[in-house]
Amino acid sequence: MRKYNKMIEINVPGKGILKIENLFLDLNGTIAYDGIIHPRLKERINLLARSLKIFILTADTLGSARTITRGIEAKLVLIPAEDSLHGKMEFLKKMESGKTAVIGNGYNDHLILRKAILGIAVIGKEGASIQALTNSDGVVNDIFDALDLLIHPLRTKATLRH
Repeated sequence: MRKYNKMIEINVPGKGILKIENLFLDLNGTIAYDGIIHPRLKERINLLARSLKIFILTADTLGSARTITRGIEAKLVLIPAEDSLHGKMEFLKKMESGKTAVIGNGYNDHLILRKAILGIAVIGKEGASIQALTNSDGVVNDIFDALDLLIHPLRTKATLRH
C-alpha cells in the first residue's frame, strides 16, 4: 500500500509552487478569544487536519490550553513564556520553514510569520501587532478567513500573485 503525505500545493504566479505540509496556529488572540475557541472553528481546523499536520503554539499564559484545544486534531506545543518569540522560532527551525504555513497575530509571531513559506496575520477581535502585519504574506480580518485561504487555495493564489 502506498503512503500518501499530507500536503496542500498552491501555485502562486511569480512565487512558484508552495508545498505546505505543516500549519502553525497561535492560540491566544488568533484561534482563541478570551480563552474560548468557537466550535465551528474546531471543525474547520479538523477539516484542514486531513491535508496538513497542525500544531497549536502557546505559552499557555491562561493555563487552559489543554482544555480548550480538546477535540482539535492538532499537536499542542508549549513554548516558554519568558521568550515565546524565540521559542516559536526554535520550533519552526525543527519543522522546515519551507514547508510550513503560520497563522498568528502577536508580536511573538512576527519572526515565524516572516520565515514560513506562507505567513498569514489575523487582525481579529484582539487586533494584531504591526510587526506581525508587516512580516506576513497576507492579512485577514479573522481566523475563519485565514483557514479558508488554505481550504480554498485559489483565494491564496489571487492574494499573493506577483
